[in-house]
Amino acid sequence: MQFLFRLAKGEGTCYCTDVISKTKKARILKGAQVHEKDSGSPEVQISILTARIDELAAHLKKHNKDNHSRRGLLGLVASRQAHMKYLEKKNPKRYASLVKKLGLKKSV
Repeated sequence: MQFLFRLAKGEGTCYCTDVISKTKKARILKGAQVHEKDSGSPEVQISILTARIDELAAHLKKHNKDNHSRRGLLGLVASRQAHMKYLEKKNPKRYASLVKKLGLKKSV
């Protein structure tokens, strides 16, 4: 409880890396949207997951013994893989363009 109080006052540091800032998320949304009000298409979800994975991977390079975050990273990767598999099955053209845009490897 004391730790949370100190964080609320601005003292200390929070290493919560699984949250993307609003501005970064808005930028990702603009780049991946299929239409103007799109926030839930597979492209948007995969793009947001990719950004979270990149941030968490950078955190783990610095803190290589953080196994709790590593487990979270594995969950994010599995979720992204499932979204990509869905998109590949439903619309291969959109899948191919997203893989090319994000620079990801194609799933096997």
